[in-house]
Amino acid sequence: MSTKFDVIKRRVKRVMLKSLPGMITCREFENFIVDYLEGTLPETQIKLLERHIKICRECKDYLAAYQLTTKLSAALKVAPDEPVPSDVPQDLIDAVANSVASSFNPPRQAKKDSSE
Repeated sequence: MSTKFDVIKRRVKRVMLKSLPGMITCREFENFIVDYLEGTLPETQIKLLERHIKICRECKDYLAAYQLTTKLSAALKVAPDEPVPSDVPQDLIDAVANSVASSFNPPRQAKKDSSE
């Protein structure tokens, strides 16, 4: 649950990141993350992203979680019978397993009423 202080803190951070030269916002960070991890992000944007994660704890944590999720997902594809590393949180394992399961079993669409 966010407190008033948390809301104010996020607003101040957003204004600060927008107004400082050579900085990107958290939203821009999210747009760059895939290209950054794939090594296709241009050097100038890499510098901006790395500068951002030096001062933004939330995005630094997000990047770490994203990397861990990618690593876990790749491990499941390559070696599904291998044990998951002990440092992987159980809720992350469950989320990935549920995602994989739902991709094999897409939700059924409701049948249309033939009287329509």
